[in-house]
Order: sequence, then structure tokens, then C-alpha cells
Amino acid sequence: MRAVNKRNLTVVALIVFLAVLAIEHRFKTEPETVPVIEQQASASASGAGAGLAAPAFSLEDSTGKVYKVGGPRQKALIVNFWASWCEPCQLEAPELNKMALKYKDVLDIYGINVTSQDYKPNAERFIRKYMLAFPVMFDSKGKVFDKYQGQVFPTNVLIDKNGVIAEVVLGALTAEELEKKIISLTGS
Repeated sequence: MRAVNKRNLTVVALIVFLAVLAIEHRFKTEPETVPVIEQQASASASGAGAGLAAPAFSLEDSTGKVYKVGGPRQKALIVNFWASWCEPCQLEAPELNKMALKYKDVLDIYGINVTSQDYKPNAERFIRKYMLAFPVMFDSKGKVFDKYQGQVFPTNVLIDKNGVIAEVVLGALTAEELEKKIISLTGS
């Protein structure tokens, strides 16, 4: 009887191990991009897809400053949805910092911690650890993430100066991929 229980335990442990490997492999694969849809955006054509006007929202950062998205702007924008426990988010944070500083004249980056799926003290530690050089807001109820039909972390929404979504990137980008997308977005 003991040998059967030991074998069953071994089989269950093997299944759990393989499931963890499969999940890890899924998160380490290439980021998925949502293709650009060729259509004209209008005030009534708002949504979370490429070619549509970015859904409007406003959120406060930890100092109480309000940041708004929606409509034309002076600079292109990347809205970065993240969580502190997300390993790809941790890998991407230093690169976003570099790009925020390098392209500060033509690009804004807004970090949005989806606090409804995170623990705020951990998010605050993440901000300090990576010394984020761009504004970070807390989506405490997940309403903004829902507006953008968020599914994975990180999700980067690239928005042009007209307030139109150029691309939605699911998953982390390499530094080179990120810079190419920024150059394309800003025309720099």
C-alpha cells in the first residue's frame, strides 16, 4: 500500500512540475502584439484596439497629481500596466526608465499598477527599487485595466499624439524592440 501512495505522490508532483514549466514557458515567449487596424479614429470610435481613440481616464499618483488620457496630446504616450509580482514587468522596468529619460521631449510614459491584482505596499517597494523615472498611478479597482481590456502583465498601450492607439503589446519587450516601437510612434 505504501508503494502505491508513494508512486501516486510522485506522479502528482511530476504533473505539477510540468504544469509550472508550461506556464513559465508561456511567459518567456515572444510578446504578442495586436496588429494595427487601418481605420480612422473619431470621438465616437473609442476602444482598446489599435486604430481606435484611447479610452479616456484620469488617475492620481501617490502625491495627488492627476494624469489624464484621452484625446489629442502634446507628446506620444505609452501606458504601461504592471504588477509588482510580474517577473517580465521587473525585467522591463529598467528599460522603460531609460526610454522615459531618453525620449522625454517626445514621449510620456505612464505606469499604472493594477492594484486590484497586486498588494499596494509591494507596488510601492517596486517603484522605489527600480527608481521609476515616470509617473506611476494606482488602479485600485482595476477599472482602467478593464477599459483597456487588460489580460496580461505587462501590457503596453502605445498612443500617438492624436490620442489614437497605435499598438497594444502584450508581454515584455526587449530594449531594442521597445526603442523601435518608440521611434515609430514618435517619428524620432
